[in-house]
Amino acid sequence: MKIQESAENYLETILVLSQRHPQVRSIDIATELGFSKPSVSVAMKNLRENGYVTVNEHGHISLTASGLQIAETIYERHTLLSSWLEFLGVDSKIAAQDACRIEHVISPESFQAIKTHVAAGMKDSRKNK
Repeated sequence: MKIQESAENYLETILVLSQRHPQVRSIDIATELGFSKPSVSVAMKNLRENGYVTVNEHGHISLTASGLQIAETIYERHTLLSSWLEFLGVDSKIAAQDACRIEHVISPESFQAIKTHVAAGMKDSRKNK
C-alpha cells in the first residue's frame, strides 16, 4: 500500500527520534520537523487510524510492525542516497535535502540498482587500498 510522502516523513522521524530517546511524544516530532503541535496531532491520529503507530495513555508514540517497515525503508533510502550524493561531491546539506525528496519517489527497482552499485563501488575501493 502506497502512503503519502508526509506520512512517510512522520514515520521516518518517529524512527529516528526513537533511536535517540527512550520515548517519543508529539512535541518531540513537532520540534524535530518544525511543525505546529496541532498539525502533528492530526497526523498522529491519521497514522494511528491507519495502523502505523500506537499512542499509549502517556502520549508515547510507537511504530507498529507496518509503520516500522515503512520507516526503515525510507530511512535506508535517505541514508544511502545522501551518503552517495556526498561521495559524488554534493554538499552535505544539499545531499540531505535532495535525498529527502528522492527517497519518496524512487522505485524499489531503481533504489536496489543504486544500492547494488554503491556496494560494488565500496567493495572495489577497499580492494584498491
